[in-house]
Amino acid sequence: MIIHPVSKLPDVGTSIFAVMSALATEQKAINLSQGFPDFNCPDELVELVAKYMREGFNQYAPMPGMPKLREKISEKTEKMYGYLPNPDTEVTVTSGATEALFAAITAVVKPGDEVVILEPCYDSYAPAIRLSGGIPVYVPLALPDFHVNWDLVKKSISSRTRLIIINTPHNPTGAVMSKQDMEVLASITDGTDILVISDEVYEHMVFDGQQHYSALQIPSLRERSFVISSFGKTYHTTGWKIGYAIAPAALSSEMRKMHQFITFCSVTPLQLAIADYMDNEQHYRELPAFYQAKRDLFCELIAPSRFELLPAAGTYFQLLKYSSISNENDLEFAKRLTHEIGVAAVPVSAFYHDKTDHKYLRFCFAKGEDTLCAAAERLVKL
Repeated sequence: MIIHPVSKLPDVGTSIFAVMSALATEQKAINLSQGFPDFNCPDELVELVAKYMREGFNQYAPMPGMPKLREKISEKTEKMYGYLPNPDTEVTVTSGATEALFAAITAVVKPGDEVVILEPCYDSYAPAIRLSGGIPVYVPLALPDFHVNWDLVKKSISSRTRLIIINTPHNPTGAVMSKQDMEVLASITDGTDILVISDEVYEHMVFDGQQHYSALQIPSLRERSFVISSFGKTYHTTGWKIGYAIAPAALSSEMRKMHQFITFCSVTPLQLAIADYMDNEQHYRELPAFYQAKRDLFCELIAPSRFELLPAAGTYFQLLKYSSISNENDLEFAKRLTHEIGVAAVPVSAFYHDKTDHKYLRFCFAKGEDTLCAAAERLVKL
């Protein structure tokens, strides 16, 4: 007898990132779909991991993270954002930013609570909310530059609103929230019990002289926020799945209750290696220029094509609009592009709960120059 359980997420299948990456592998296409670099992390970082493994640091780490790493995160946060979180009570190391998001959401969202999400958005937010019995409330970002319409956000708030989730720099659009955006969010939430998750995993990928503005930089926002980041993005190590969350002690305490039963802890030698490598401040300080050069190259190579582009302000993703090329829906067009042209991208409708289709595809430019040139050569021929 085959038993079929009642699904908690009956409308959720395999993520579009996995689907498109698998299709790229099957078709031997250039994979610009899933967001990962095709170049390696710094050699020194690899050597540090091996060093700590050889020295015997191969058992469980403390549940909140290795003290040394939490201290380094705290020191770096003060350098970047002028705030020194308590490493013992306000910094939690997680198995990737996605785990941090899940732990934070499940810690504070109860059945019937509403959570405001800005769409398009990363696909893990809504499932975590629904698994906690919460209700996602979707607010669309405004085209063509995907800015936040704060009037719509205000209208979406009710007496049941428990949480607002923001993401800056923004995946998939590359939009970057300004200091003014953060100040408006602070004013909206002041005097309420609404909490905030600020997903800032691309904090070091902001271009054209702009600055990343963190929720940590406004005291009234900081006191109600989980601010989440990712070493995978910063150090080109997405497969290591090491992220972290900074939150006030009371929020961190509740989040850790979830974290201890999701993964309990993250890989010990990786944490120690990252802690040592964080002394290399030059690495993350140079990331904006490093990735802007890749964005500029990709945009320059794509310019002769029939795609329409608005250069990304941040992240390592570039949206290309294809409405002058085809009337197909974006999923069909993305699949055809993979099969016929040999370049894989992600349809942006996958980031909307109702599959809203504006004829955009998302391309990852965290690739070597040869990869970007080869992909652009194929795309220009369309």
